[in-house]
Amino acid sequence: MDYGDLAAALARGMWVTVQITAGAAGVAVVAACVAGLARSSGKRLLRWPAVVYVELFRGTSALVQLFWIYFVLPRFGIDIGAMTAAIVALGLNVGAYGAEVVRGAIRTVPQGQRDAAAALSLTAAQTLCRVVWPQAVPAMLPPAGNLAIELLKNSALVSLIAVTELTFAAQLARTATLQTSQIFVLVLLAYFALALCITGGVRFLEKRLGATT
Repeated sequence: MDYGDLAAALARGMWVTVQITAGAAGVAVVAACVAGLARSSGKRLLRWPAVVYVELFRGTSALVQLFWIYFVLPRFGIDIGAMTAAIVALGLNVGAYGAEVVRGAIRTVPQGQRDAAAALSLTAAQTLCRVVWPQAVPAMLPPAGNLAIELLKNSALVSLIAVTELTFAAQLARTATLQTSQIFVLVLLAYFALALCITGGVRFLEKRLGATT
């Protein structure tokens, strides 16, 4: 394997890592918002399923969750591909942590503003969308950025179910070339570059939202 082939193999693996991270982030955002809002609800029917989800996924290993979704679910007739299993497992795992971020941000909005919204005859949905959510989202962004970077790093776990993301591509290249140091220096730099992109994106959103709130 020459340097051109090595670079191409790592680039393909990096692209798969980006796809997994982006897909899992989408799953995590939906799961975090739904579970976070449910945990903030006064209704037990909404709150308790969210509590079970959050505590289950925070209290067990992401690797075990990945293996369970990929290897165990097919025994119950739910057979999904490795890429989908990776996105769902990592997304649900990070979403459980994100739910606490959402719940905490919602609780930072003063109760007096909710009372004022009620006095203006706003419905609960209108209060959430017009009063609570615009103030809570900026508070969510810094911890959400940290979770996104953790998600990026956890994407290396999917190499254990033979998804050829960046880490797995590096392992294949190392086996073919025996150039361990050179390959993993490139991989280290690649993960660092992706993490910087996430950090830059979060800071951009913080500035945009800070300018509009």
